[in-house]
Amino acid sequence: MDALNLPPFDYKVTKSDANYLIFDILRRKNVVLTPEEWVRQHMVHYLIQSLGYPKSLISIERGMSYNKLQKRTDLCVYSNQGQPHLLVECKAAHVPITQEVVKQVSVYNQTLQAPYVVITNGLQHFCWQVDFETRKYEPLQGIPSYAL
Repeated sequence: MDALNLPPFDYKVTKSDANYLIFDILRRKNVVLTPEEWVRQHMVHYLIQSLGYPKSLISIERGMSYNKLQKRTDLCVYSNQGQPHLLVECKAAHVPITQEVVKQVSVYNQTLQAPYVVITNGLQHFCWQVDFETRKYEPLQGIPSYAL
C-alpha cells in the first residue's frame, strides 16, 4: 500500500483467499484492504490517536438517504449529544481531490448538517467549517481536535 501523509499506526493485515484484510477497530472485524480502506483506516487512527476523538463517537460507512438514494459516508464523528460533528470523505491515494469530490461531500452534508467537513486521499487533506445560514464553507488549516 502507498505511503500516506498521515501518522503510521500499528495495524494487522491477514490474507484470505485472493484478498488482504485489515482489522478495523471500529467495526471490530477484518475488512478487505482496498486503497480507499487503507486511507480510511489511517484517518480513523489519526482522529483517535492524534486528535483525541473517542472511538465511541466515530461511525464508519454510515448509511443515509439523499433524494431517495441510499448513500454511505466514509466516517462521521458525532458530538456528545449525538449530532453529526465532523464528516470525513476518504478517497484512495491515487484519486485526485476534485470539485466533483467536494460536491459529493457537500451533498451528503446537506442531510447530515455536520459543522466540519474533511476530504482526504491520504496525501492531501482539506477541512472546512460550514456556516449553514450563509451556506459558506470556510477553509481551515487543519482538522480540529476533539473538544466537545
